[in-house]
Amino acid sequence: MVDYHDDLRLAHVLADAADAATMERFRALDLKVETKPDMTPVTEADRAAEELIRGHLQRARPRDAILGEEYGVEGTGPRRWVIDPIDGTKNYVRGVPVWATLIALMEAGPGGYQPVVGVVSAPALNRRWWAAKGAGAYSGRSLSSATPLRVSKVAELSDASFAYSSLGGWEEQGRMEGFMDLTRACWRTRGYGDFWSYMMVAEGSVDICAEPELSLWDMAAPAIVVQEAGGVYTGLDGKPGPHSGNAAASNGLLHEELLGYLNQR
Repeated sequence: MVDYHDDLRLAHVLADAADAATMERFRALDLKVETKPDMTPVTEADRAAEELIRGHLQRARPRDAILGEEYGVEGTGPRRWVIDPIDGTKNYVRGVPVWATLIALMEAGPGGYQPVVGVVSAPALNRRWWAAKGAGAYSGRSLSSATPLRVSKVAELSDASFAYSSLGGWEEQGRMEGFMDLTRACWRTRGYGDFWSYMMVAEGSVDICAEPELSLWDMAAPAIVVQEAGGVYTGLDGKPGPHSGNAAASNGLLHEELLGYLNQR
């Protein structure tokens, strides 16, 4: 089995640098915000954090490719770092502390690129989660101060907690009826949103979560964390991994029911 410890350690160094840059501008009164062509916001902190991470990677892993939300793809090869400098930019802009830097390493394989290392760092929450293929998933502030993560054992949907981000996308895709039926079938529903829903699945505090529309940089790091915590991460089409343009994550015991509801037409 490949040892990804050095890559994971580097990902923590990258996250430390990004945390410092993003926290410096969080809630700044003069924060510069622009609207991208897809009508989503981007801040100077998004761009600065991604530039910082890219600079570190170009020095430490010059042969690896990089894919980032703000600056696209750079390089080619069997290893690719995937970066979302601020997942939850709308929260960041409004001063809500639920946002994170997502850093993943993906490697080429028979089924395409798959995540092998992931770090999710939420400095305003003072939380960090990470995982490496075959090495488990953990939470803490550093590699030396970590708690193992494990998904829940809830086996009945009527006992399950379901997390989601928003309602709009489900309606646009014609999945609203199934989504609402799912919320009625669950014990509890909460709109925690973005990365946090997946980290809660990995921690076992939430049992299922899903989003109807996502990009690879939104999913690569959360996917490996959920999987290494013993959970299941697929697209709404049931395909494993972060390539379907949407996501469903669970403790595994409830995954088929989760997909069944969200694929009602």
